[in-house]
Order: sequence, then structure tokens, then C-alpha cells
Amino acid sequence: MVASRPQAQVPLSVSLLRLRNMNSGDLLPRPQLLQPAKADERSGKVCPRIFSSCDIVHMSYMTWELGIWDVAVLAFLHEAPMHPYQMQRLLRLRHKDEILALKRGSLYHAIARLLRAGLIAVRTTSREGKRPERTIYRITPAGVTKFMNTIRSMVIVPRRESSEFLAAMSFLVHLDPEEAAERLKERVQRLQAEVEQLTARLASASLHVARINLIESDYLLTMRKAELGWVNRLEKEIRSGKLDWDLKAILRKAAASRNETDNRRKKP
Repeated sequence: MVASRPQAQVPLSVSLLRLRNMNSGDLLPRPQLLQPAKADERSGKVCPRIFSSCDIVHMSYMTWELGIWDVAVLAFLHEAPMHPYQMQRLLRLRHKDEILALKRGSLYHAIARLLRAGLIAVRTTSREGKRPERTIYRITPAGVTKFMNTIRSMVIVPRRESSEFLAAMSFLVHLDPEEAAERLKERVQRLQAEVEQLTARLASASLHVARINLIESDYLLTMRKAELGWVNRLEKEIRSGKLDWDLKAILRKAAASRNETDNRRKKP
């Protein structure tokens, strides 16, 4: 019989960031990383606590930042235990699909991540007749803590989220002013249609549910209205000549500036 290999032990006081930077072959962290963590009750000596490599993996998951899908799954399970199909149905019923991209498999990938992290757990598994096996999940106490802290952070901290339109504006100079104005006019028309649809949908839904359940749709509508106003003003500025540009002149000036900088560097 072959004896099982003991798991690597490392001090609990070592930060997760340092643990991530350890070599895969390290059984113990470098001596300078050791910090006293707990006093022995009998001797009074302070000695480091230890935990297994499995604990390290679990703690690493606990420090990972939740994505939108992860938050959505935890939110549903914070209401009650449920199976993935029920989550998908509620997403559509509550129009959360306007926020989340309902790509096939995204929900199940999120569930797998949360399971590995110990933030959710299987409550029951059952099968009815020849139907596929159905698994009902529940949120764990660690999941509740992580979920609530994530929501608080998302509300407090403004983030610079990626935007295709923002990128397009940074390269707008590559279109001539006339074409830029035309393309912006087309965007204005699409935004107007979207604002009308969102306004009608929000008014209809408000007859049946409380405003707190529609707050994200209200925010989306407000953002679309603000974008519509800004794009409309930009189009008018370009058409009036208040905002104008010549790409060739801009490129010539940039090239001259680079040459001047290169010449200064070459001088002794």
C-alpha cells in the first residue's frame, strides 16, 4: 500500500497575493513572508497558523471578483433555492435579459464557478420520468456575504466600463465632417426609437410592479436620453461648422511634432 502524499502546509498569515506569486513547487513560503498569527494558549508563544493547499485554492476563489452573471445567480438563490431553468425563466420574465447577454452556457459557467468557490451548493438532485436530471442549488453563508459585499461595492464605486461608442468617438476624426454628421444623424434616429420603446415598456410595467423592481430600466432610459441629447448636439455642431477638422492637416502636424522630438533626442 502506497502512503498518500501529505498536502503542502503554509502559514495562514501570508497574504493571498503573495501565495499566488509562490512557485508551484514551494511547500513553504519564503522565510521573510512568515508573520506571527496566533498565540499558543499554554506557552503564550506566537506561532503561524497553517492551512492546506486546498484551502489556498478555495481562498483564491473567495478573492476573485464576481461578474454580472455570478451576481445574478447569487441574487436568485438569495431569494430561494432553485434550478437553472427557473433562473433563466425569471431572467426573461423580469426583463433582466436587457442587461445580461443570454448566451447559451453562460449561466451554467457561472454556476460552476460559484460551486468551485463554495458560494453556492447543491441542495437536491432529482429526476422525473425520462426527463434530464434536475439540480436545485442554494446559496451558502459565504455566498451571502460575498453577494452583499459585491452589491455594496458595485453601488459605491464608479467604473469606467468599456463602450464601443466611446471608442468610435475617439476615432471620429478619421471620417470627414460631412460623413460623421450623417452617421450621427442615423444614431439619433435609432436612439429616438429605443427611447420611445423603453418609455412605453416602463409605463406598462409600472402598472403591475413597484418602481424598485424597474429601477435598472429607469436608469437605462435616463442614460439613453442623455446620449440622445449629446449626439444630437454634436451633429448640429458639425453641420454648423462650429466643430470642424482636416485629417490630413492633423496628421501632418503630428508627423512634424514627432520629427521635432526625434531631432531633439539626437542632439548631444
